[in-house]
Amino acid sequence: MNKSYENIVTVASVNFHAVWGDKKANLARIKGYVTAAAERGAKIILFPELALTGYNVDGESTQMQLEQAEPVPGPVSNELSELTKAYGVYVVLGFPEKDTKNPSLLYNSALVLGPEGLIGSYRKIHPAGNESLWAKKGSDPLMFETPWGPVGVGICYDSYSFPELTRHYSALGARLYLNPTAVMDVDGWEDFYYTCLKSRIIENSTFLISSNLVGPDKNMNFPGGSFIAGPSLKLIGTQYYAEPVEQKEELLIATIDLSLSDKARGMLTLFRDNPVTGVPDWRPEIYEQLLASVKRHERWAQSLPKPAEVTV
Repeated sequence: MNKSYENIVTVASVNFHAVWGDKKANLARIKGYVTAAAERGAKIILFPELALTGYNVDGESTQMQLEQAEPVPGPVSNELSELTKAYGVYVVLGFPEKDTKNPSLLYNSALVLGPEGLIGSYRKIHPAGNESLWAKKGSDPLMFETPWGPVGVGICYDSYSFPELTRHYSALGARLYLNPTAVMDVDGWEDFYYTCLKSRIIENSTFLISSNLVGPDKNMNFPGGSFIAGPSLKLIGTQYYAEPVEQKEELLIATIDLSLSDKARGMLTLFRDNPVTGVPDWRPEIYEQLLASVKRHERWAQSLPKPAEVTV
């Protein structure tokens, strides 16, 4: 861990109601929340998955996503960059991204902006459900540098069903993971949502900010539940710094001490440094062998993309 990194940072998460198909209205409210959070001291501000446009498809029509998708750089990233520069903050928000080289290709992405403007976009590696009607699979993780160390980004399904991504960032030194998400208000959502995210925190001794949509979205509803949490040093568990807020729009702000991640990794989560053995408990060389055997199995050999199609 680079000791020159700062530890104390104020962060924000927004329980955000995206008006379906109204990018202009959503952008205006996003800017309002960025201003409000920044003026209350927040330095890293997270919005939900597809906050810019709303989430759902119209039946099987993807016309809304096609029409409102944004290139990067583009008008929205340029406009928001002026705000992040003015306030010296980092902002991450979900949006449908249009590929600049091939505008017919869309991604479910997270726009990442900082005090110097555009940083880039993370393209969701694991689109879920009807997202696959319009969103191509992304291939590349995105971890960006801040004065508080590197920060990793994953979107919704990436975080709940594919723990490899959070571990990837944590193994590379990230102490904070951002989860812009769109978990629907259906039976059992609480257990799925909170249990999986607490597991990511416990497995990696990482801080985690989650930002969920809230309210109606076309013909579905979102419950919110945004929160700010991190590892507990008292036992193997989690600690909320901003308790989950459900069923209403709200700005959550908390000040966190990321050095607690380092302490927890030294005491409880020994995947990187085990003081007894002097070597990490995590064994990438073994996992490479396991994944190689999976890729050779007939179930996967025919369905996995060829190496040339994978971006490394």
